[in-house]
Amino acid sequence: MDIRPDIRLGNGFDVHAFGPGDHVTLCGVDVPHTHGLVGHSDADVAMHTVTDAIYGALAMGDIGQHFPPSDPQWKGAESHIFLRHAVDLATQHGFAISNVDCTLICEFPKIGPHSETMRKKMSDIMDLDINRISVKATTSEKLGFTGRGEGIACMATCALVKP
Repeated sequence: MDIRPDIRLGNGFDVHAFGPGDHVTLCGVDVPHTHGLVGHSDADVAMHTVTDAIYGALAMGDIGQHFPPSDPQWKGAESHIFLRHAVDLATQHGFAISNVDCTLICEFPKIGPHSETMRKKMSDIMDLDINRISVKATTSEKLGFTGRGEGIACMATCALVKP
């Protein structure tokens, strides 16, 4: 009999290009910007990444498998639907989310002034204590597509624990 605790880690990564618009939605928060993000849903690159991190920890695929972009019902959908689905799946399989660490990679917009609001929004959606959610940002030192200001990348890690 295996008596080890069931602790799982999952990673997520996503990118979205800039396109027309006057804001970007990150972690469910509308951040004023000179461009929007392009995507099949609302293009919330941060929520997509955290969602994939949870699916990864569960070994249950990725967001595209659960919400295929080829399905027109998800066109323009708000990403909290996807994130809530992943959280509910974790709960249904007996896991608690221990913590989430989300890093946005972009030259702009500046994330710092919005990070606490983002953490609060994610906390509400995930029904998880805000002190278990990290949202931060880094630049790519003007290298690559994020450095040229063509879009935003994001990576996230999620830890699940079966009590």
